[in-house]
Amino acid sequence: MPSFDIVSEVDAVELRNAVDNTKREIDTRFDFRGVETNVEYKDNQVTLTAEGDFQCQQMVDMLRMQLSKRKVDPAAMDVDEKAIHSGKSFSLKVRFKEGIETDIAKKLVKKIKDSKIKVQAAIQGDSVRITGKKRDDLQAVMALAREADLGQPFQFNNFRD
Repeated sequence: MPSFDIVSEVDAVELRNAVDNTKREIDTRFDFRGVETNVEYKDNQVTLTAEGDFQCQQMVDMLRMQLSKRKVDPAAMDVDEKAIHSGKSFSLKVRFKEGIETDIAKKLVKKIKDSKIKVQAAIQGDSVRITGKKRDDLQAVMALAREADLGQPFQFNNFRD
């Protein structure tokens, strides 16, 4: 029986490239001239540091644009609500969602079952396995998962006939 997995992953190489491009853009922008900034990537987390809260928000927008240029869905970003003020600088942490959390997976499975598509959905760790008899049904589930607004981007892998 055909099957595939619904997962949520961020390409670490493209993420690093987007961070590097953001650093380059900050260096060339006129409104950041003479402003002390820092963009640091470590363990699927980006730390943005600047002299002002507004500048941190601008850096988040730059990072979001670079991610979309690199075909990484910016919906995977989890940005802190407020920048942390320490000394004369503000820092903002941006985390990237990896894996599907249990409550989001349950919502996704419920959405699939409510659609009356003849497939079986099973939560397996941080992914959801979809099994069905027809490829068309599986493709309908893929379209449904893309349209579902659950605050997280989904990818599909391990497609087996």
